Amino acid sequence: MDAERTDRADFWRLPVGAGGVIVAHASRWWELLSARRDCRAPQQLVHAALEVFTGGERYVIEMTPQWGQPRTASGVVAIGPVGPPPLGRFRMFRYVVRAWPNGVLPEVPLHTWGRAVPPSTDMWNSNSLIAWTLCRAGIDACTLTPPVGCRAPGWVAGIAAGTRKPHADVER
Repeated sequence: MDAERTDRADFWRLPVGAGGVIVAHASRWWELLSARRDCRAPQQLVHAALEVFTGGERYVIEMTPQWGQPRTASGVVAIGPVGPPPLGRFRMFRYVVRAWPNGVLPEVPLHTWGRAVPPSTDMWNSNSLIAWTLCRAGIDACTLTPPVGCRAPGWVAGIAAGTRKPHADVER
């Protein structure tokens, strides 16, 4: 088989916090408060990831908290802040963008996790990273919706960042 037939990307929506108790609880509380503020029922939150198969290799692309990972974890291609930028000096307040194995992402925007990405009012997070990646690859991320009864906060922020010029992705 030639490479063109085997190259593909699988898009995954996983429950938020599947890999850690702290993220699961914090996300649940955040969703309860968001739902109350928006006068709606709380929904299951999902986390986006890509599994890319190319040239006989498999790469997983996702965003995770830095503090839950080994200090020498492979595949880290970028690190960004969570919350107020000065807190990003501390490991507890940083996220990492990963591409395994030996993957290299194009320049990834490192917006502050949890902050809105103009012109959207949606926050930057793991879903944003995947929506941004899909947009940069020429895929219409607007057509990808979460499963029924679920929400994917950050998706619109990724589309906003992914559809503007690359130099506009640098947060000031």
